[in-house]
Amino acid sequence: MIRRYTLPEMGAIWEESARFEHMLRVELAAARALSTRGRIPAEALAVMEARARVDVARIAEIERTTDHDVIAFVSQVAESIGPEGRYLHLGLTSSDVLDSALALQLGVAGDLLLRDCDRLLGVLVARAREHAGTVMMGRTHSVHAEPTTFGLKLAGWAFELDRGRRRLAVAVDEIRTGKLSGPVGTYSHLGPDVEAEVLGALGLRVDPVSTQIVQRDRHAALIAAIAILGGSLERFATEIRNLAHTEIGEVMEPFRAGQKGSSAMPHKRNPILSERIAGIARVLRGYAATAMEDQALWHERDISHSSAERVILPDATILLDYALQKTAGLVEGLVVRPERMLENIDRGLGLHASSRVLDALVDQAGMSREDAYAVVQRAALAAADERRSLRDLLALEPAVASRLALADLDACFDDARHLAHVDAVIARLATLEADPTPGATRSSTSTPPTTTAPAVPGGTR
Repeated sequence: MIRRYTLPEMGAIWEESARFEHMLRVELAAARALSTRGRIPAEALAVMEARARVDVARIAEIERTTDHDVIAFVSQVAESIGPEGRYLHLGLTSSDVLDSALALQLGVAGDLLLRDCDRLLGVLVARAREHAGTVMMGRTHSVHAEPTTFGLKLAGWAFELDRGRRRLAVAVDEIRTGKLSGPVGTYSHLGPDVEAEVLGALGLRVDPVSTQIVQRDRHAALIAAIAILGGSLERFATEIRNLAHTEIGEVMEPFRAGQKGSSAMPHKRNPILSERIAGIARVLRGYAATAMEDQALWHERDISHSSAERVILPDATILLDYALQKTAGLVEGLVVRPERMLENIDRGLGLHASSRVLDALVDQAGMSREDAYAVVQRAALAAADERRSLRDLLALEPAVASRLALADLDACFDDARHLAHVDAVIARLATLEADPTPGATRSSTSTPPTTTAPAVPGGTR
């Protein structure tokens, strides 16, 4: 992934040196297991553990001749060990090391993504409570519908993020699967007992039936979970973009001192973070499609997945890490304009109360639904065309005035009645705070959560 979208902690996970260090962990764990079985002398193991080093530049030099990165890795590490290096990679095939090391890498990356989700979830819950009573117009088909609150909108985002986090947690737990079952999965060089011991020491589960590789349905599930989370972030960002329209103006992205929106138009304050997040989500969906293509390998394996995975696995985790952290900063710093929200409700001329008037004419006045609908619709269309209050037009409508007292008509336009149950919905956020991942368990090998600094919104596109 390009440096612009790579945050330091996630980027470090995918450095070449980190990849080879995970491979070395697998190699040394296998050597320990073989030493306990007498296949590697204890003295040789001690030398291997003391001297084994990764030298990325030397690996690259050797690979220019071998055209095989695992052979180059084994050769370089064996050089660093000395004569005892002959015991390195004993009984292993390349994919034993590659897939088990990749499981370790993806597990660490997944833990960071889950931590990012927790950070964003906390921000969404806090701002949802802050704006639980901030009344705004709800829109369907981009047209005024009925009032809602901005807090209710954010609460919906929080629960959607929680669902995405749970999917991701399951996929991350499943991706911690390795294998040491040899060239076609038959344990022709090392027994299942060695595999179980090595993978257990690494905190990985055993693939119950592998071929030369761990099957790629697990990787596809992980990238699909990442893509779905990206789609949720895009939904949040798209709503922010829409509410930031000049004609709506109910929210604005954070805007730093010195920030500029356009080289030609000084007045511009564009929703660049939301647009960036939307673009990233599109890339993630493409990666999910590639991950699914990687499932159908030939026979016990081919290598067609390898080149794709070198791109999509680092990039997908790096991009989601970036998008989650930027979304947290965006929501935390979002400028909310309650006065503009009320202004937009007023501009609606009370048309949003049409459903309550319809119900009142049917429930209280005994009109047929068809007749009541026709009366209210005729008045609503006239109100919109003439830019007059729906309430005033209905008060003058004989079919309404003869059936509804003025107090009953006015009650239909009391927005508080639309929002009577908002507090009950907002209260459900407490379930997210109590257990941010209901139904999903963290792996016992997960890295303990640490505090992530708030993302700084804005910046270049």
